[in-house]
Amino acid sequence: MRALGPGLAVVLLAAASLFASGEKMPARAGVGTTGARASSRVIVLGFLGGYVRHDDMLHTEVQLAARLRSAYPSLACAEVFENHKADEAYAEVLRLLDAGPDGSLGEAEKRNARIILYGHSWGASAAIDLARQLGRSSIPVLLTVQVDSITRHHQDDALIPANVSEAINFYQPNSVLHGQAEIRAADPRRTRILGNFRFDYKTNPVSCSDGYPWLVRHFAKPHAEIECDPSVWNRVEDLIRARITPSPNDLSVAQTKK
Repeated sequence: MRALGPGLAVVLLAAASLFASGEKMPARAGVGTTGARASSRVIVLGFLGGYVRHDDMLHTEVQLAARLRSAYPSLACAEVFENHKADEAYAEVLRLLDAGPDGSLGEAEKRNARIILYGHSWGASAAIDLARQLGRSSIPVLLTVQVDSITRHHQDDALIPANVSEAINFYQPNSVLHGQAEIRAADPRRTRILGNFRFDYKTNPVSCSDGYPWLVRHFAKPHAEIECDPSVWNRVEDLIRARITPSPNDLSVAQTKK
């Protein structure tokens, strides 16, 4: 972890759950409760930082998934995971992609997968770790989005694996907890880096809600601000929506094939 002792990092990130008082969802939201397959839909998985629960509506990542489920009930499956549950998220991807009765993925099911991964802090690092795990199974990823990505357990959150088509990084440099400043492609021929975007909350402060963990707000304020910054998350949401909604050209091609 960059310029930060592991003990202090754990204390600050743990505060995201110990002092949070956000509204909870009644169950893991989205596809996990329906049993529906998602072989023809975009799978959007978000990961939370610290020790935040997947159903804590105080956090922007959870709010984003809820909006996507509401906006695209037939086009997307959106779900959020704790950052230490990447293996659980991987299993969910396999379940959703498996359209057949045999319980295993065929090459066509893998090839046609449309997956978007996003996260904040440790969650951003978990998103890249999941992308790498999917790559080992020859499953492509449309887009990864990192917001103030903090390395956890020696995960390499700076190197984007070759199974990812596009990747983008948002970070701030001014907190004891600060994100990865530059991501790069393992294979630039296969992965397009959309950019590394720096935000300065010294000159442009952002307010978090009163319920946001006070320890993070006081001792790692910019790291909290980037999670609360609507200008960041509006861009994240626009990127995701653009990859869920078919373009006019896509619709024309589909109508021609009918």
